[in-house]
Amino acid sequence: MRAFVVTGPLTAAVVEVEPPQAGRDEVVVDVARVGVCGTDVELFTGEMAYLHEGHARYPLRPGHEWCGTVTAIGEGVDPDWLGRRVTGDTEIGCGRCRRCLGGRHWLCDDRSEIGVRRGFPGALAEQLAVPAASLLALPDTIDDTAGALVEPGGNALRAVRAAGLSGGERVLVVGLGAIGLLVASFAGTRGAEVHGLGRSQRSIDFARTRGLAGVWRSDDLPVLPWDVVIDASNAPEIPARALDLVEPGGRVVYIGLAGTPSHIDTRALALKDVRAVGGLAASSGLAGTIEAYASGDIDPRPLVAATVGLDQVGDVLSGWRPADAGHGPKILVDPH
Repeated sequence: MRAFVVTGPLTAAVVEVEPPQAGRDEVVVDVARVGVCGTDVELFTGEMAYLHEGHARYPLRPGHEWCGTVTAIGEGVDPDWLGRRVTGDTEIGCGRCRRCLGGRHWLCDDRSEIGVRRGFPGALAEQLAVPAASLLALPDTIDDTAGALVEPGGNALRAVRAAGLSGGERVLVVGLGAIGLLVASFAGTRGAEVHGLGRSQRSIDFARTRGLAGVWRSDDLPVLPWDVVIDASNAPEIPARALDLVEPGGRVVYIGLAGTPSHIDTRALALKDVRAVGGLAASSGLAGTIEAYASGDIDPRPLVAATVGLDQVGDVLSGWRPADAGHGPKILVDPH
């Protein structure tokens, strides 16, 4: 089958590889759509921290935002999965440690991450083998475009849950990429007054079509009491600024990851009586995201600017966008 493989920094190609086989407790999925995200870009450029920490190495096959149809099952798998449209959890824990047994497999020290960590092949290929236990079924009301956005939606939902929002609170979402915009959508369903802080004109212009109460640049951000600030950016200076901006007694949620270390002054954290929460992975937000998409409470599809083939993935990771792309932040891939 055809797969997109990165062999070194800025070096990648679509190559022929052996198709996966369904081992015990595994399924093979015929991949329908894959989302390209910032983590994939960092794996391609060589900036991803896992590459420097020994958790990932070249060659690797990225792709962790995906959906598709189960076409083969291994021994021990419920045959009802065969033929079902699915997405799945990126985080594959060992299943034996205290964290896995406590329901926090995404924090397992020995976890694999599909397309990201410990060499687990990702979804930028025609087929993907995954544990059946990681699967989530997709209802017919969720098409392939929305199905590939369940994983970023799960990250966004977890951030909003961590914020502990109540109706009428004012929220500032920093970073207007796909996850930031999904954070804004989920916050809006909880009755919050949602504002966005962006950097590029394109992201700001698009965010202004999404029904936010206000969309701002750093130089025109109004002085308002922000009950909650959610950092969905990749800028190393934003964690400290989020703490500066949040109202005393408020909450800050950090889900963005910068390429270099960020620093905050814990004196400000204590003296402002702020609750700060970090969030890793979509795992516990996936089912809720599927429910929100299926019910129509949130429609993520307008975030997709274009869908390309495997042969264009390298260009997308290098910053290219098709000439006819829309204004949304997300590019999807159809491996077929």
